[in-house]
Amino acid sequence: MAARHLELGREGEAVAGALLAGKGFRIVARNFRVRGGEVDLICLDGDTVVFVEVKTRGPGSLGRPDQAVTPAKQARLVRAAAAFLSGRDWWDRPCRFDVVAVVVRDGVPAADHLSDAFGVQEAFESGRFYQPG
Repeated sequence: MAARHLELGREGEAVAGALLAGKGFRIVARNFRVRGGEVDLICLDGDTVVFVEVKTRGPGSLGRPDQAVTPAKQARLVRAAAAFLSGRDWWDRPCRFDVVAVVVRDGVPAADHLSDAFGVQEAFESGRFYQPG
């Protein structure tokens, strides 16, 4: 069961990557992990750094995949994004957070790209932003 879940997730990320590449995005990192967070895809859309969360659901799943990007998940994404920006010294670049929702039915994936799905203020209710040193 766990192996199928991971396989479904990898399939969703591949579909999302192809979708975004087809829109002209350039993927600069995949599965960027730091303590306390992970970003599935990090892309450039022109000069804008786009941090992409991919959520994939298969047959029998209830709800839309994007509904799983909770405020807690958003906060973890923002923390990982901050570490990525610090590591590249890209703090002067525009950024946004997108979600790609993938649903697989009868072996056929369908993906929706939700551009600018949430902002930093939404991820941190206090409005304070974490920027690592």
